This record gives sequence, structure tokens and C-alpha cells, in this order.
Amino acid sequence: MSEESRIGVSADELMANGAPGGEELLTTPELVIISGMSGAGRSTAAKCLEDLGWFVVDNLPPALITTMVDLGARSAGNVARIAVVVDVRGRSFFDNLRESLSDLAAKTVTRRIVFLEASDDALVRRFESVRRPHPLQGDGRIVDGIAAERDLLRELRGDADLVIDTSNLNVHELRAKMDAQFAEGGEPALRATVMSFGYKYGLPVDADHVVDCRFLPNPHWVPELRPFTGTSPEVAGYVFDQPGAKEFLDRYTELLRLIATGYRREGKRYVTIAVGCTGGKHRSVAMSERLARTLADEGVETTVVHRDMGRE
Repeated sequence: MSEESRIGVSADELMANGAPGGEELLTTPELVIISGMSGAGRSTAAKCLEDLGWFVVDNLPPALITTMVDLGARSAGNVARIAVVVDVRGRSFFDNLRESLSDLAAKTVTRRIVFLEASDDALVRRFESVRRPHPLQGDGRIVDGIAAERDLLRELRGDADLVIDTSNLNVHELRAKMDAQFAEGGEPALRATVMSFGYKYGLPVDADHVVDCRFLPNPHWVPELRPFTGTSPEVAGYVFDQPGAKEFLDRYTELLRLIATGYRREGKRYVTIAVGCTGGKHRSVAMSERLARTLADEGVETTVVHRDMGRE
């Protein structure tokens, strides 16, 4: 099936003015820029958006992004949502992309950046499984190419509205995450993922904020509580009966209100809050559950993920 038939609009229609009598009708499309590490799932994310009805352009030179948006604006609403996959194989990537993002800032464009991330180990395994070199490794090793790419992408990753770590995700799980973020259906202004984790297993790489609950007494050392998790009323009651627990939750929630206001103002729609304790079983789980309920009560669509619960 051709690209034109798949999205339901031809190149001629895209270029047409779309208004009777030659009058130009401009409707600025929504734009998503998909980038990230090679091997982290950019193509899967792009295919998911394509299935959701987006006009997807793979490996578009960044200098042409504003041109693509202008063409979409002249499509009489036929191309209302555009997704562009950008690649670091062109060494002028950052210079051109920065210029394009600056040009977009002057237009009334709803622009989001989705960044696909994965650990070095996961990326090496993926490249070795398909027996292909990393696009930036040159005469070196795969890890050399990965390191070079991380360096090139560091600034863009910091600007991303949504970071997805695919280290432990399969194709179906990545598609589910993209569907959850981009499928239509009255989505709220801000979505939050609250993730509990254990410090002994490492920090989540896709966290926007990290909260440390190790200042609270550990239920692990209470024999009758040790077998339970932070989802149980017994453990949650113990955690929030400790001095400072409720005050911490109240004050951190107040801080998040301030941050959320700024995120909405700046057009950032997704945030991941990582709540950690030693093993990711008791304190962080209880705090994550309570924090997620508080955010949901304030109108933020919230998903709770317990990354390390059950690993001990």
C-alpha cells in the first residue's frame, strides 16, 4: 500500500490551497518529533502513530520540518497530525534541528518531542541479534557508536516532552505506551507516571523527578510487615504513621502543583515521577500509591508502575 493511500490524502491534495475560489485555507497541524537512540524503537513508535492516523515521515532532514508543517497547513485539514522521525546519521543533525525548532517556535504549532531511550546493554544485544553495525561506530565497536550517539542526543533528550525507556519493553509493550499517550479520547492537559523503584537496582533513566523515601524507617526490619508490600494497608499505615511522612507528601504535592502549572504553560504534557527506597518494595510503593491518588484527585491522569516490586 502506498503512503498516499494509507493516510488518505494525495500529494496534490497536500499541496492544494483547499479553499474555494483559490483562497488559501491554513490549518496548522499538530507535530510530533520522534528521536532517540538507534535500536531503541523509533520505527515501532512511528508505525504506532501511523496506525493511529498520523502522517508519518521517516528520516526527514530536520531542515525540512518547517516545510512539512507548512504543507500540512495547506491541506485543508486533511493532514492535521504529522510525525517526523529524525536521525543522527547526518552529522549536521543538531545545527539543522535547532534551527527548525526555532522556526517552529514562531508558528502556532503544537510540537512535542518523543525520545526513545535504552540501556547500553540492551542496545548492544539488539544490534548483535540483527548482526548490523551501529550507524556511528565507524571502524570502532558498537559501544563506541552508542557513546557517540548519546553525546549527540544529550541536549535533545533534555528537551524531550516524553522519554520512553525501552530496555525492558517488547514491541507490544512499546506500542501500548504510545497508544496510551497518543490515542484520541479527551486526554487531560497533563499525564503523570508515578514509578516506585529500588535504589539497589539503579535509577530509572526515564525519570523527570526522583524522590527519595529512605529517610523513613524501613518496614523490612519489622518481621510481621516484611512479607507484605507497600500496597497492603498494614505497610502503608506503618509508613504514613512515621514522623514526616504525611508532611513530606503534602509539601511535595504542593511543589508538583507549581511544576505542573509551568509544564502546562510550556506545553509539556507528560511527566515521570520516580519514588525510590532501598528495595522498591515497601516505602516507595506506599508513597507512590498515595501520591498517584492525590494527583488523580486533582485531575491529572496518573499511571502507577512498581518497577522493582517482586524482584527480591
